[in-house]
Amino acid sequence: MNYFKILQIMIFFSSINLTAQESFYDLKINSINGDLIDFNEFKGKYVLIVNVASNCGFTPQYKALEELYQLYKDDLVLIGVPCNQFGGQEPKNESEIKNFCEKNYGISFLLSEKVNVKGENQHSIFKWLTSKKLNGNSNSSVKWNFQKYLVGKDGKLINYFYSTTSPTSTKITNSIQQ
Repeated sequence: MNYFKILQIMIFFSSINLTAQESFYDLKINSINGDLIDFNEFKGKYVLIVNVASNCGFTPQYKALEELYQLYKDDLVLIGVPCNQFGGQEPKNESEIKNFCEKNYGISFLLSEKVNVKGENQHSIFKWLTSKKLNGNSNSSVKWNFQKYLVGKDGKLINYFYSTTSPTSTKITNSIQQ
């Protein structure tokens, strides 16, 4: 093969993105206890991811999140993701957040480590959730605490819901019951 042909082949392959698109099941995050949460373990279940905060007007949604989780826990994984990017409403560290949630709301669903859900240091989960290029469904931006993202049993983004949507609203429960 001559040099020109090799060069053409190299240019062709460099113009193609050879990396496989990251699927939802490739994602990982640390739990609030520091253990790895591997999304590959959630195949065949709905997953609701909610950015949460302890000092927000929407904080009482923890109660409804727990109700939703208890109602659908055989088919639903619920992950609360603490974030301090909206009004400084989650200043607590992981241990304080965990204690707050258990003491005040008796939550039993998963809590992750505290992360950024937007901006330059956005966690890879929220990059996937907010980018149509990655999730295949829609672009969005996280507007405030308690925004919710629902992923189907097939690992595809179903929809996202703003903070004002109650976790037990029919918008969410109808999607889970399908």
